[in-house]
Amino acid sequence: MSKAKDKPRIVELKPNIYQIRAVRPGSHVYLIKGLWRNVLIDAGMVDNFPNLEACLAEVDLDISQIDLLILTHEHFDHIGATALCFDKVLVAAHRFAANKIHLQDEFVMMNKYFLEAAKPFQADIWLEDGNIIDLGNYLLKVIHTPGHCSGSICLYEPDHKLLFTGDTVLAGGIFSDICPSGSISDYLNSLQNLRSLNIEELYPGHGRISTTPAKDMELVVERAETLLDESKILFEALDTKATFERLFFALRKFSLPKKE
Repeated sequence: MSKAKDKPRIVELKPNIYQIRAVRPGSHVYLIKGLWRNVLIDAGMVDNFPNLEACLAEVDLDISQIDLLILTHEHFDHIGATALCFDKVLVAAHRFAANKIHLQDEFVMMNKYFLEAAKPFQADIWLEDGNIIDLGNYLLKVIHTPGHCSGSICLYEPDHKLLFTGDTVLAGGIFSDICPSGSISDYLNSLQNLRSLNIEELYPGHGRISTTPAKDMELVVERAETLLDESKILFEALDTKATFERLFFALRKFSLPKKE
């Protein structure tokens, strides 16, 4: 007997806010059914698109009824499926992420490294820190949170005290890798800014949701501070000048014009 297929994995977290759970290594997708507009937060990987469509059908929507897709950052596991709905949905991303997507910056997006089928698309709307998206029943404030990468954003719902974090903060006070274009010092600054918000639930791009965001924020700031301190110790132990000279020499070989 053939094994029955798993049902689409969609869970209602709050009235008209749904989590479409990830298939690893992809990210969760969040759906907000607004009074005025329907919004997706992230799209997951290319392979996730059939599951995304099936989950939308579970709540009586199809992809053409999504008014806006907001990308939390430019990494393949969050944006890949966007290419399959780009002709039907307006796409928004922070301007740093939008620029990398526009230029197909493979060094940052990492499609080829993870063997993801990369299909080009563009961000229609280039977001800035502080932008507000009003859906009628929910309000999303864009918070630029560089660190994991330069184009990372979180989306804060101040009335219901919800935070959609992408990869910036995960439940349990976990922070993500420092990827190309990222910075531990920027990350720490972003986390300290988020810690000042009044948050009751935290909705990350991976793993479980958090109902103890204050505790998680304290933990993640402490861990980021520890990583920064440990990196300083590492550089003190290294022959830093010689290391950077080798790096700069290698970079100059690629940047200087070749002699005829």
